[in-house]
Amino acid sequence: MKETVLGIKVNTENYDELIEQIFERINTKQKSLIVAINPEKIIKAKKDPALAKLLNEAEFQIPDGIGVILASKIQKGQIRSRVTGVDLMMRICEEAAKRQKSIFLYGGKPGIALTAAEKLKQLYPGIQIAGVQHGYEKDNEKVVEKINNAKPDILFVAMGSPKQENWINANRDRLYPTIYQGVGGSFDVLAGNVKRAPVAFQKLGLEWFYRLLKEPKRIKRQIKLPLFLIEVARSTKRK
Repeated sequence: MKETVLGIKVNTENYDELIEQIFERINTKQKSLIVAINPEKIIKAKKDPALAKLLNEAEFQIPDGIGVILASKIQKGQIRSRVTGVDLMMRICEEAAKRQKSIFLYGGKPGIALTAAEKLKQLYPGIQIAGVQHGYEKDNEKVVEKINNAKPDILFVAMGSPKQENWINANRDRLYPTIYQGVGGSFDVLAGNVKRAPVAFQKLGLEWFYRLLKEPKRIKRQIKLPLFLIEVARSTKRK
């Protein structure tokens, strides 16, 4: 089920419900793209029709941002919990290990995807890593060939958004995998190069506040959240 926030579709399901849908699509070979939706991306999409099209045409749009949850409450919607990109990736990997589905990691600096893959093997014994490829290979045909030769069920792409989603859309018709997720800096988190906010901040949906404390210069980005919520409230009143 999906809800629309300022013209952008967002899934209302929780992790467990999404996992079942994702793996059902693997079983039925329905190619699917997972994109993360947050207020900043919605604001950009209002000014960028190509980005809006990319987001709305994806098969899954996860509510990755407390601002999206607040927006849903304002418009009396059905989104009840965040589904973060990195956590969904981890849940997919955990389930892939149980169901014997294979994954491929593409992106990041040389060595990062490999280190991330080793960490996943520690976390989820038995997980099938079909292959890895750093993001600095300039020959796209080599990348496509390497992924197809590995025949993974799931492809995680770490290039930053929307570059990673654009790459997936440009190539997925000729790629073997069924599930595609752009995961931004998740490989760096797995590799230990970037630390996430403490669990307490995560549970309260305050990762943005933790990052602000660590990087005060982010205030220019974070100030957009109240403006976003005001726009949602205005839009709701107009309906």
